[in-house]
Amino acid sequence: QLKLVESGGGFVHPGESLRLSCVVFGSLLDLNAIAWFRQAPGEDREYRRAVSCITSKDGITTYEDSAKGRFTISRDNAKSTVYLQMDSLKPEDTAIYYCAAKYGYCSDYGVHFGSWGQGIQVIVSS
Repeated sequence: QLKLVESGGGFVHPGESLRLSCVVFGSLLDLNAIAWFRQAPGEDREYRRAVSCITSKDGITTYEDSAKGRFTISRDNAKSTVYLQMDSLKPEDTAIYYCAAKYGYCSDYGVHFGSWGQGIQVIVSS
């Protein structure tokens, strides 16, 4: 398991932006998939959904449909950090956001994410 620490959440109004950061205590030069999940208020853990994923070695990214065109995932291997830039935020983006990691590719759906951060709150409200 890797230790993951999120930061950058908070309260914003609709249409505003936030950038989440996930520091990974381990080298991103390994073949790791780093993803951002979110769990909406009132939902159980089983309903966590992956918002975006990036492969640390080659930088290939994926996005959930609701995030396309608004969110951008990126990584800085030297800083061992993955970012999620969130623009044009909507109330339905309100959730606890979790950073997670696994060994392999984002598309290796049979391999579960074994390392998780504690989560960080994002509230989008007028």
